[in-house]
Amino acid sequence: MNRKWIVKEPGNPAVVRQLSSELGIDQVLGNLLVQRGIQTFDQARDFFRPSLENLHDPFLMNDMDKAVDRLSTAIAGREKIMIYGDYDVDGTTAVALIFTFLRDLTSTDNLCYYIPDRYDEGYGISYKGIDWAKSQGCKLIIALDCGIKAIEKVKYANSVGIDMIICDHHLPDPELPAATAVLDPKRTDNTYPFDDLSGCGVGFKLVQAYAQTHGIPFENIVKLLDLLAVSIACDLVSVTGENRVLAYYGLKQLNDNPRKGLESMIKVSGLENHRISIDEIVFKIGPRINAAGRMESGRTAVDLLISKDDDDARKIGATINAHNNERKSIDREITTEAIEMVRSAKDFVDRKSTVVFNPKWHKGVVGIVASRLVETYYRPTVVLTESGGLITGSARSIPGFDLYEGIESCADLLENFGGHTYAAGLTMKPENYEAFCKRFEAYVQSKISTEMLTPFVNIDTYLDFKQITPKFFRILKQFQPFGPGNLSPVFITENVYDNGNGRKVGSDNGHLKLELIQEDEPYRAISAIAFNQSEHFDHIQSGEAVDICYSIAENYYRGIANIQLRIKDIKEREDII
Repeated sequence: MNRKWIVKEPGNPAVVRQLSSELGIDQVLGNLLVQRGIQTFDQARDFFRPSLENLHDPFLMNDMDKAVDRLSTAIAGREKIMIYGDYDVDGTTAVALIFTFLRDLTSTDNLCYYIPDRYDEGYGISYKGIDWAKSQGCKLIIALDCGIKAIEKVKYANSVGIDMIICDHHLPDPELPAATAVLDPKRTDNTYPFDDLSGCGVGFKLVQAYAQTHGIPFENIVKLLDLLAVSIACDLVSVTGENRVLAYYGLKQLNDNPRKGLESMIKVSGLENHRISIDEIVFKIGPRINAAGRMESGRTAVDLLISKDDDDARKIGATINAHNNERKSIDREITTEAIEMVRSAKDFVDRKSTVVFNPKWHKGVVGIVASRLVETYYRPTVVLTESGGLITGSARSIPGFDLYEGIESCADLLENFGGHTYAAGLTMKPENYEAFCKRFEAYVQSKISTEMLTPFVNIDTYLDFKQITPKFFRILKQFQPFGPGNLSPVFITENVYDNGNGRKVGSDNGHLKLELIQEDEPYRAISAIAFNQSEHFDHIQSGEAVDICYSIAENYYRGIANIQLRIKDIKEREDII
């Protein structure tokens, strides 16, 4: 896939020089800061030294006072509380966070948690879950990472004597559920200064508010931030503002003193003796936690995350790891089938969206398959299967196309839908499938341009290898945690060669392991890895120069950390657009 390279506009030169001088850093680094909106010494200090003192007052969030009052009444009256969450990483970490906090305040006999079955109940609050809460004698449900659209379900809960506190971060409809409290920074009447918290993040703000009200020292709840860091990483919320502070301290907790369950995940992921970053959570820890809900039950993930016992955590961790291995095998098989289906479609060339359906596909992996198809064909994609007599599935998008709006345009054909700009879920009756395919394609055709269907790499700036000094890399690492809104910087270096040690690697020889030198520095080779780019091997092996764009990372091998270039794309001396 030929990618367009887009180099960002540099920051104001005068501001870059001033900031670089004040901070005593390379102007390349100063430019990276200015490109991120950081223009003063004080802003840079807050960026490089996130402080928990900069967290917002939780009572700035609509209904927080009502939520704390109701939770306080429940704890004082020893009412039974059910904690209800979605089956993905955000939902299960949120449930674990609230459960862990509350079990220090009330008897565990007064607490229970509920994760809906992905196949039987689907996403969000279910009547079955409310009925189970009633059967357990619960008087209060705290719903996490779901509930903002559950108008009828909340009415039903109220009718059977159960109050609800909703902690969600998804887009609401004009009408809000009639819950005791609706905590959601995306409410249209939102009064909270930061609107991109994860579902777990909203749950943490409830904990923060309760602790504030009842004189619980803040340091007592800092230990919960390892869960929140995992949520922030996996739910792809922005790592800016309040999330940057929460992620920074959550990563510190995860690396220095993780809870038993996350320690188990670290071990089965091969991340011991390794400074874990957002990337390691996204690609190693998160998929394993998600696999519980995809292959069996999200309850297993919560069981892991609230475990206090080393042996229990190890056993549950091994079970979840086995689920993840099974998940990988299934999603590879389905991806192969889906790619063949797309390729054989008669109208493949003319379409601007991808919609595929197979009633036999495993519901738990269709979201992953949709992401794989976006990587392969770079189009808004919907992958569907059959469950409970309905067609259901997941959708993924490309930059610039609002997937949620596209699916919403087909709302009258759907039984249920929800999600974000770039990821969504949907359910429909089988008889509406053909109409959905046509209308969704028509909507995409009307909103998307050919240029938007061209994949691209956003590049921060040019860099020569001689500029990658130990001091440069030490400061670059302090730009972490990386994530949406603060992505790992991407650089271009031109005219580089392999020193002759380059080779293909991977089970299918699809990747390149290179030792790269630049023309004016022939004696310094830098290690590089290029995933899924082995088609350039013959050109590189012949001694020809290439231009590369890449991020700079730390590679751990046998406990030793070295600088490694993570190559995003290779151009064989072509012009950069």
